Amino acid sequence: MNIVAFNGSPTQGGNTEYLLKKVLEVLSEKGLETEFVQLGGKSIKGCRACFKCFANKDKKCSVTDDVANECITKAINADAILIGSPTYFTNVTAETKALIDRLGFVSLANGGLLKRKIGAAIVAVRRGGAIHVFDSINHLFLMTEMIIAGSTYWNFGYGRTPGEAAQDEEGNKNMKNLGENIAWLLDKIGEQKIRD
Repeated sequence: MNIVAFNGSPTQGGNTEYLLKKVLEVLSEKGLETEFVQLGGKSIKGCRACFKCFANKDKKCSVTDDVANECITKAINADAILIGSPTYFTNVTAETKALIDRLGFVSLANGGLLKRKIGAAIVAVRRGGAIHVFDSINHLFLMTEMIIAGSTYWNFGYGRTPGEAAQDEEGNKNMKNLGENIAWLLDKIGEQKIRD
């Protein structure tokens, strides 16, 4: 079982990265394979609505001059997908939105490539707007028939400057619990695969 985490923040070493890695840390400790993917600093363009993914049905986006297809392949091969974003004007970053749209379209165009994978949205926020970010990411998971993992509270961490989220005690507990819940779900899914 493997887990891929996409960091939609343009800031490397920021609060979104910190929160994602807190979850991955729990999963790694449980012996699961994890991968962290930094979107910020790489080129990822928005969906062109060309619908070539529906015509080609090759599990790829027709736009090939950015990192989207690499990310799509990683998501297809993963058992669980984490998508993290900071809160930009009460919404996801442009990088996160591009990933959501292109991954979602390719999944739907190819018969539901993300169906029954586990998904978790993780949000870094200074003060307000995190619910909308959380919902935007979860809409991808719901529309592609994924199973959403939750925690004891919404998967948020509070902090503005890089490293501040480390001081958010409740946010850290939520990330730990989220990692434990994802591991539990993966275990149950693994048991079902063995029975099938």
